[in-house]
Amino acid sequence: MVELLNIQENKWDDSHRPWPLPNYPWGMKQTWGDLLFAHYPIQYDVLRKLVPEGLELDSYDGVCWIGVVPFRMSGVRLRGLPPVPGTDEFPELNVRTYVMIDGKPGVYFFSLDADNWPAVKGARTFFHLPYHYAKMDIKNFGDTVLFESKRRDQTDIVFAARYKPVSEPSLAVKGSFEEWMSERYCFYTINASGVPVRCDILHHPWILQQAEGEITLNTMLSKQGIIVDNDRPILHFSKKIDVRAWPLVSPATGKLRF
Repeated sequence: MVELLNIQENKWDDSHRPWPLPNYPWGMKQTWGDLLFAHYPIQYDVLRKLVPEGLELDSYDGVCWIGVVPFRMSGVRLRGLPPVPGTDEFPELNVRTYVMIDGKPGVYFFSLDADNWPAVKGARTFFHLPYHYAKMDIKNFGDTVLFESKRRDQTDIVFAARYKPVSEPSLAVKGSFEEWMSERYCFYTINASGVPVRCDILHHPWILQQAEGEITLNTMLSKQGIIVDNDRPILHFSKKIDVRAWPLVSPATGKLRF
């Protein structure tokens, strides 16, 4: 475990990324902790109707997937600036799927909920992400994490779960589902002009653990019209990962595009 954690402490290296970083400095850093990946299979035809046409759906062994990802956000900083009071640490919950443009695999977010209004406003404005303000709580009881979320303006959109790791931490095996879903170094979104844009990110390879848990409430999918094949997700846990994010660029040219 110590040896794996040391990977996270080494100086930043982008040699494991599948394509070079933009020729611009990173703009934001953050840390994700006590993170659960809960993945549900979904039919291609169902998913295709939900994702903008400019994004190609990505699949693993012919199956598309939806991820519901609760975690603790911390250490949020804009480059060269001190932390903004009240925005340094908060719970977050993402609903995502997997897409690509020009062979560059990434993530597409259906929604992102956070218990921090300035962060929600900033991400909507500068990253064109569908963030929502939610009342959330995350607590640790030994190895077990309790997570609860209720959207403030749509109180029927809720999520509650308890989860914990149940295996030793390890790097994902090359070619495995774990590598496919986690080793993604950008997200795609649609800007105000209706054009796809890409945000490149950098982190060390994920250190993952098998997880078990119980999701007691979850309308994050049904309330967004996302119909998955079953309600028994595959669960993975990650204790901590540090992330750098770059400004938005055009997928076609790599030039800044807001």
